[in-house]
Amino acid sequence: MADEVVGVVGAGIVGLAIAREVTRRRPGTRVVVFEKEDRVAAHQTGHNSGVVHAGIYYTPGSLKAQLCTRGGALLREYCAERGIAYDECGKLVVAVSTEDVARLEALAVRAEANRVPGLRRVGPQQIREIEPHATGLAALHSPHTAITDFPGITRAFADDVVAGGGEVRFGFRVTGIAEERRLVVSSGSDRVPVDRLIICAGIHSDRVARLAGDAAAPRIVPFRGEYMKVRPDKAELVRGMIYPVPDPRYPFLGVHFTRRVTGELEVGPNAVLAAAREGYGWADVSARDLAGIAGWPGMWRMAAKHWKTGVREMYGSVSKRAYMRAARRYVPEILAADVVRAGSGVRAQALDRDGSLVDDFRVHRLGAVTAVRNAPSPAATSSLAIAEYVADASGFEV
Repeated sequence: MADEVVGVVGAGIVGLAIAREVTRRRPGTRVVVFEKEDRVAAHQTGHNSGVVHAGIYYTPGSLKAQLCTRGGALLREYCAERGIAYDECGKLVVAVSTEDVARLEALAVRAEANRVPGLRRVGPQQIREIEPHATGLAALHSPHTAITDFPGITRAFADDVVAGGGEVRFGFRVTGIAEERRLVVSSGSDRVPVDRLIICAGIHSDRVARLAGDAAAPRIVPFRGEYMKVRPDKAELVRGMIYPVPDPRYPFLGVHFTRRVTGELEVGPNAVLAAAREGYGWADVSARDLAGIAGWPGMWRMAAKHWKTGVREMYGSVSKRAYMRAARRYVPEILAADVVRAGSGVRAQALDRDGSLVDDFRVHRLGAVTAVRNAPSPAATSSLAIAEYVADASGFEV
């Protein structure tokens, strides 16, 4: 309908990709994006590693597997059209122990089921040919894994929304969602009526969804990921990306080496429980957020199962030497003295009541409201495909 108003909460890459998709599918529909900050990509989108994933890790048939493959292809085309940096520098997933080799084989089977393009198994000599300073027993090489500028892509999505007749309202912290004659989205005394609403609130997705009457589960638990930057004279020791074989018990990929489109080389991120949902440093503490973490039964069940890993991650956070000990298993020549602390990000990790870490994308439909409740990595890679999926789920058929 030409006079329809669609609200989108959140101006991260997923929220703006969805807003853009709605304007494309329904010309004349007024799309309003509500963002509490003064800019787009202020949180998760603006603090990630910039990697365009190829689909190696995800359970075949899952939303992640389906949407990562399509999303990556759409994103590559979009970057080419808009002149946004996009570099297929490739990735090695490296096994450094016999246990890793067994996991790598299982990972290869999964990646093949997901039709990861160009993937091949390589041995120690081929590892050195691809990454001359890397070591390992075996690896998977994904030549089409890429790096890009996700904040730049998000700004371009915002431009597309505005060009399509929509608007992005900054400084609009959603404090209420009410069902009156129409849905009403409020920020204090500021009230905006909408016909449909899509919630993409990232680290606050559970809280905003609760305002619309959604279930308490899953609860968002914040994990801070801290990065190190390799000094310039050592940055050329890594040509692309070098990752460890991930532990299948966790949705985190482990500390790894990643090139940036700026030419810099970063190490990280780790995964440390944060004391605030926007807790980018140790000094960032929120009593409300801590109470929310402590009050969720799933948190205690998860902690009882994984506390040793949590302690190890905390130690790596406070000790640069401990942090780099794991990374040096893959590139021994890069020492603790060769890195400096860089930025950090906060991952919105969804946690179910039983203590299980929610791995797949999760979208809830509540009448005229659609809530994206879990959109972790590879959400940025998948953003354009997530937008198609959510638009379909919200009733915006092509």
